Amino acid sequence: MKRGDILIITIIAAVALFFLVPRWFPGDNSENNHNELLTADITLNGKLFKTVELTKEEQIIEIKSENGTNVVKVHDYGVEMYDTDCPDKICLTFGFIDQPKESIICLPHRVMVEINGVKDVGDEPDVIVN
Repeated sequence: MKRGDILIITIIAAVALFFLVPRWFPGDNSENNHNELLTADITLNGKLFKTVELTKEEQIIEIKSENGTNVVKVHDYGVEMYDTDCPDKICLTFGFIDQPKESIICLPHRVMVEINGVKDVGDEPDVIVN
């Protein structure tokens, strides 16, 4: 390998890193979330129980049914299942969600919490052919 070959390889590697490094630093998603209106739909037994706006302030929502009780906590522009009395408590492992189309599901109590966001352009068909 000559000096010119090493120079060309170095330039190609530098250009590749220039395009790849910004992907490792996606930015602060929380700043983007409160620029758009995000809501969470809470459904119980397949029917809408309540729609809540995701805000920075803390809100506690208690969901009581014949199957049991779930407590949902809304805070920091997201939502999490805070407490439940179901036997397996798997819904608590979903953690804090704050992105559109993410969900938390409690199967024993038939509770689902799903985040809705602004309508994406990709949700509409490109063309309709008759």
